[in-house]
Amino acid sequence: MKTTLATLTLCLAVLMATGFPLEKKGGSSSGSGAKEKRVQYAAWDDVNVIAHGLLQLGQGLKEHVDKTKVQMRDISTKLKVFNRTVTELGKESQKLRVEGEALKARAHGLEDREGQLLNVTAELREKAEEMQHERRTASERMSRLEERVDSMLQGGAPLPDTDAGAKNNSDARNIQLMLEAQNKRIDDLMERIRLQQDKLDKQNVRIRTLQSQVQQSRQRTSARSSNTDAQRGAAEQQDSPVEMASDCHELFLRGESSSGVYTIQPINAEPFKVFCEMTADGGWTVIQSRQDGSVDFDQLWHAYENGFGSLNGEFWLGLEKIHSIAKDGGYILNIQLSDWSGDLASVRLPFQLGGEETKYSLKIQKTDTSSPLESSLVTDAAAGLPFSTHDQDNDQKNDTNCAKHLSGGWWFSNCGRSNLNGRYFQSPPPKQRDQRKQSIFWKTWRGRYYPLKSSRMMIAPAVIANKS
Repeated sequence: MKTTLATLTLCLAVLMATGFPLEKKGGSSSGSGAKEKRVQYAAWDDVNVIAHGLLQLGQGLKEHVDKTKVQMRDISTKLKVFNRTVTELGKESQKLRVEGEALKARAHGLEDREGQLLNVTAELREKAEEMQHERRTASERMSRLEERVDSMLQGGAPLPDTDAGAKNNSDARNIQLMLEAQNKRIDDLMERIRLQQDKLDKQNVRIRTLQSQVQQSRQRTSARSSNTDAQRGAAEQQDSPVEMASDCHELFLRGESSSGVYTIQPINAEPFKVFCEMTADGGWTVIQSRQDGSVDFDQLWHAYENGFGSLNGEFWLGLEKIHSIAKDGGYILNIQLSDWSGDLASVRLPFQLGGEETKYSLKIQKTDTSSPLESSLVTDAAAGLPFSTHDQDNDQKNDTNCAKHLSGGWWFSNCGRSNLNGRYFQSPPPKQRDQRKQSIFWKTWRGRYYPLKSSRMMIAPAVIANKS
């Protein structure tokens, strides 16, 4: 376009130079000083060329103007869309701020209620202590009275008089009634304390839920206010409902009572489906289930990390999902076993599970009531035991890959104490010991070479253990 304009400008200059007559000053003629005038005209072909150039210039300018108008309309349309988007983002940001303030207010209200409940609980405990003190005092008085009566009877001395004996009997009866009343009051107070503790637990869960909602609301507000239209569209497609529970026990506290498949979302994690076992005490998140051999548990590291199987049948939830639920600690592991005779056994162990950087190391906390049944896992995992599979040999046996030597993936130490992810054998089991050692086994219950019928692993907050 610039070249065309330059060419046409040159042509106009030529036209101006040739299209008008030019005067030339000549020398004086015949001494009279007369001036000689000579007029020059442009050639017709030159005029045609210039006219043609002007026509092209006009057409080019017209096309350029039309193109510019279209571009201006497009820009105007985009500006209108952008203005609407900015307006919507502003409204959404305001709405989220209002929701965040409301959630904050609810959280503060729950904290105040928690403080009140704590005060009530403290008062109840003080009353219970007072009752226990009165109970001890009355018991001491009763004991002294019984000793006095016994000594008088053994010594053969008669009671001072009938009225005194009746009075002693009446005192004894009154003390006994008082003790019974005190015991009943103490039992009532302990029950009230237990109910208050349950309410406190539920309030704590609600506070954590509200705090999570406030945090996610802030994150969503920040993300929506800073992202472009494309990022905003992607954010709207994300499935991260703020009302999701972090585990099955929180669902239980919200009123769910039926066992089945639910969707949960631990803090700072994506939502996923789990099988919840709802009991009278609370909700358990099932992380492993073996019952019929329908799923092959001889899997590699990637499968054990992400999970496999069917939540309504046999499955392994996945190390990363288990870690996302219990990463902050305060959880217990519930292992349930059964043999082919119909006998059952269960073990509850406080545990911690590290992340991927620790190879999902399992650490079992020893308790004062540790039993021999627990030692199949506690003995090796007290200091932390990483997870091992065929392609990730993290066990403590230097010359052997326990996962390859046995079967499946597990927190192996020296291959010999437990493996609930081994091969599933129907009854009767194989006669060869080399095959039976690859089975599901728990050494301190049915022995090293006994293939178990079923196993189930569940996790829940430690508060459940305190209620059971």
